[in-house]
Formats: sequence, structure tokens, C-alpha cells
Amino acid sequence: MTAVDAHPWAVSVQEAYRIQEEQRSKLVLEDSVPDPETIAGIDVSFSKARDLLFAAVVVLDAATMEQMETATAALKPVFPYIPGLLTFREGPVVLEAFARLDAEPDLLMFDGQGIAHPRGFGLASHVGVLLDRPSIGCAKSRLVGEFKEPKQKRGAMRTLSIGRRKVGVVLRTRDNTKPLFVSPGHRITVETAARRVLDAGRGYRLPEPTRLAHGAAEVAKRERR
Repeated sequence: MTAVDAHPWAVSVQEAYRIQEEQRSKLVLEDSVPDPETIAGIDVSFSKARDLLFAAVVVLDAATMEQMETATAALKPVFPYIPGLLTFREGPVVLEAFARLDAEPDLLMFDGQGIAHPRGFGLASHVGVLLDRPSIGCAKSRLVGEFKEPKQKRGAMRTLSIGRRKVGVVLRTRDNTKPLFVSPGHRITVETAARRVLDAGRGYRLPEPTRLAHGAAEVAKRERR
């Protein structure tokens, strides 16, 4: 599975902003896959000691959450850590992991941001556009936006907004645990993104796709020590 419209990653900060704007113009925030058969969870881990990024993509059956395939990759970062431009650091290793998959998942679920991002184009949006796949950002912390705390029961949610613009939801995925910050990446609406994350839960705070991807990325990092 490869990018349909690849671009360089080792660029200047000014060029990165230009590319980001260009790619953001391709963003679609409408539902395009009513009933996905497969979902991929994506996560990235960084080893400071080795200066390596580790990405994992775990493909699951959307109905059963049964794990079907896992691919990992490790690359040295070609772009510095700059808030708002994280995809230029993590994008290459994520795409390398996708290139090692046999499957072509219907929906992508990222441990990261979608449009709930300072420039409206986080990792889930950027990679979703590059792969032309519906994608969701499912982050553990807020990057932008205002919200009211949802109730403590699983399924409770509140709108995450910037001004009057709704950019996502704050979703409680388990009773009495910290909520997740869910936003559309590409080719999906806020409401559908929230439903997909909740449906993918299996009793943990994190939905099963990103929970398993996180574990796979950590295993890949440990095995390279």
C-alpha cells in the first residue's frame, strides 16, 4: 500500500508549510466507506538512544477486532520535531510500514490528530490524504480546541471546537477514565469517526486498533536495542 501522491519529506520548514497547505486542500470531510470490513491501527514510537522512529500498522477485522496482519518499520527521522509539522517527522516511517502490508485496509485509525490540529491537518489527515483512505485521529491528549468534560460513563462525549467550528469530540471510551480526543482525518465525518472509535473498544481506554499498534511499535523498538 503506497501513497497515491507522494512528496519529499527532507525539506526546509518553509517548504514543509507549503506542502502541508497544498495537501490540506485535498482534504474531504464526508463519509466514503459506510461499512468498512477492515481497520488499521497506526502508532509511532521514538528511540532517543538510537535516534530511530518505529511505526506499526496493525490490520483488524472491523466486526470482530481479530488481528489479521501487522507490519512495522524503523527509520531515522529526516525532519526535526516542530509542533504542527509532526507528519514530516513521522510520515516516512508510517508509509514505510504501510508499504510492507499485503492488505489494503478500508479505514485507518491513528494514535494522533486529524483536523483537531493547529493548522487543521494532523498526522491522520496528512497520511489519509496521501493514501487516499478514510482516516481517524484518536489522540490521548488535546492539541487545540475547547470543550466541556463529558460524563464519566462509557460513550459520553462533548464537542471539541475552535470558535464555532466543530473539529472533533471528547469521547469517554471507558467508565471513569480519561477521555480520548477524536477528530476526522480524511473522508469521514466527526460523528462517524466517534462511532468507529467507540465500536472498536474492547474494554480498554484505547480502541483495539491503536492499542495493538502501540504494543507492536514498542515491541519493534525493544527488539532493536
